[in-house]
Amino acid sequence: MSDFLSTHGKTHSCGALRAGDIGARVVLTGWVDVRRDHGGCVFIDLRDRDGVTQIVFDPQVANEAHKLAGDLRTEFCIGVIGEVISRGDNKNPKMATGDIEVQVDTLEVFSRSATPPFPIEDDIDTNEALRLTYRYLDLRRPTLQRNLRIRSQAAQSMRSYLNENGFFEVETPFMVKYTPGGARNFVVPSRVHPGSFYALAESPQIYKQLLMVAGYERYYQIVRCFRDEDPRLDRQPEFTQIDLEMSFIDELQLQTLMEGMIARLWRDVLGVAIETPFRRMTYARAMADYGVDKPDLRLDLVLSDVTEACAKSGFRVFEGVIAKGGIVKCLRVPRGERLSRAKLDGLTPFAKQFGVMGIAFARVKADGVWQAPFAKAFDDQARAAVNRIAGASEGDVLLFCAEKAKTANTCMGALRLHIGEILDMIRKDEWQFMWLTDPPLFEHSDEEGGLVSAHHPFTSPRVADEPLLEDQPERVLARAYDLVLNGFEMGGGSIRIHRSDLQARVFNVLGISDKEAESKFGFLLKAFQYGPPPHGGIAFGLDRLAMLLAGAHSLRDVIAFPKTQKASDLMSDAPTPVDREQLDELFIQVKPDLPNKS
Repeated sequence: MSDFLSTHGKTHSCGALRAGDIGARVVLTGWVDVRRDHGGCVFIDLRDRDGVTQIVFDPQVANEAHKLAGDLRTEFCIGVIGEVISRGDNKNPKMATGDIEVQVDTLEVFSRSATPPFPIEDDIDTNEALRLTYRYLDLRRPTLQRNLRIRSQAAQSMRSYLNENGFFEVETPFMVKYTPGGARNFVVPSRVHPGSFYALAESPQIYKQLLMVAGYERYYQIVRCFRDEDPRLDRQPEFTQIDLEMSFIDELQLQTLMEGMIARLWRDVLGVAIETPFRRMTYARAMADYGVDKPDLRLDLVLSDVTEACAKSGFRVFEGVIAKGGIVKCLRVPRGERLSRAKLDGLTPFAKQFGVMGIAFARVKADGVWQAPFAKAFDDQARAAVNRIAGASEGDVLLFCAEKAKTANTCMGALRLHIGEILDMIRKDEWQFMWLTDPPLFEHSDEEGGLVSAHHPFTSPRVADEPLLEDQPERVLARAYDLVLNGFEMGGGSIRIHRSDLQARVFNVLGISDKEAESKFGFLLKAFQYGPPPHGGIAFGLDRLAMLLAGAHSLRDVIAFPKTQKASDLMSDAPTPVDREQLDELFIQVKPDLPNKS
């Protein structure tokens, strides 16, 4: 190879040149995107991370370079020197650089390329497993390069904002104390301490609270977190958070500061002005109106609870569910003629995935009369009450779900979005932010039926609810909050408990003994003996933020090297067994029937 790079520094990216550069001598580097040989001149679309420039090899201008260009193929990595010229009548309005081309007189082939397993272009119909196996090629596609650029801009914007507002960036340990319970941890064996293990931190929660005890007042970190959870769509075993903690603040002060950060982020990355303050909605209101705690407010449809109106309606199906403690939720769909009978019948298979037997429906006719299979069984006064509660009028369709409260809300929340999609009622060009507030402090465990923390055991109850802790813990609401955007939870946090007496009462409700508390959180509780300040925090998912900013459909499209849904890395073939000698050094014994490298 010649000393091309030593003597010819790159002057422009492949997306930079415009008509104003005509006549300039330039040096470009990149990859061959498309090659066209017209029997005389050879035309190449040269691509780098910033765009594409057409370059031309003319034998009348540079015969040697033209000869070399005859061997170029897709994904060869090259450098060129030439003059920017006008494309004249052959301008390409679809390219940012479409007014010009570079007439090349010097070509350097840095490296050749084998034929790629798939085209390096957007909108390819290629199996994702193949793309992940060759992720370094997949990452050359313009859309993924744009996504990762947006992710980088987002991180820089938030860092700048937080630094300007008095936050310290502090790193906390990845390898932490293993505490059974909660999310399953990845564990790391210690060679120095045989038989003992670290855990990979699922969040910096305890450490950032210790930083508040240490007097740092405002902390942030863009941090990797780890959870060994079961595979699920778009769940990654390692993910990135924007993690923050503040002392001497309340919920409104923290939320206001975060609104400023989000507004700055949208301005810096997308050039979009976001109005503040954001809407605030209680958990109870969200569940009542939308069935979920992260409602998409781009859709105006709301749910109604018509349980009381249906309790003595004469319709035995609804009455039977109500008698067993269930509820009846209703969704009013305006302009019901858009819902054909086939679409309505298709709602039951959709609902069954949520454990619901079926969706009842009624078309509202003149004078509030229903056209429905069960209309004759429904009392006139009950029907009028349902119409009033749901705000129904002629031409609407009413959809009903009768089930236990949790199941009915989950189903109808999903059904609301499903209807919005199939009727194209969701406004795609809006950014609808909202704070969800006042969620329950505790929830019932699915496994044992006892109470567990809805967030984590350091979340503070509302001051007004503290007297309810011992006798009515289910009614206690938390000083917690989530930031929701267009149906996605972007982040969540809470005001923490800093009083030892209140922490002991919460542990007691959770059934955490003094011994267990000492075993799991002893060093934090000990620190809280030394003047802890009132404090609270929040964490945002950077992966999800980047996905929303980029308009991507999957978290994997904004992560450079993601894992599959089965938590494997197809590119590097991880995870893999390790040598037995390595296991022996770590004092780990492997069952004979397990695979192992030798």
